[in-house]
Amino acid sequence: MPNPLTVLSFDFGTRRVGVAVGNSMTQSGQALKTIAASSGDALFKDIEILIAEWRPDQLVVGKPTYPDGTSHEMTAKAVRFGNQLHGRFRLPVHWVDERYTSVVLESSSEMHDNLDAHSAVLILEQYFAEQAAKFLS
Repeated sequence: MPNPLTVLSFDFGTRRVGVAVGNSMTQSGQALKTIAASSGDALFKDIEILIAEWRPDQLVVGKPTYPDGTSHEMTAKAVRFGNQLHGRFRLPVHWVDERYTSVVLESSSEMHDNLDAHSAVLILEQYFAEQAAKFLS
């Protein structure tokens, strides 16, 4: 059986970034925090602290698109964010279609305060589901 991988996932937004952590053994995620940084430097400093604490093997970034799967302005921004993560931290970055994560959670009032971090959990768990065969082989 392969060694479990620790994974950090990100729900990127221009004002807030949700962060979750999980591992390939349990294939579940845990909401960590929502970062509301005032600048890109502050955002990446907060992420650097989380990476030092959790020591992930890889990163996952939600890739927003229109319902039909076509790209839009936020798609390019999320891709740029993921590329910056890879460049700064030298960790593999994987992408997950996140079209409906926020919609699923918006109906849950108890998660409203930390919606972005819980969206990151859904992104991470979707990644694990897509990779399940790989992790179990």
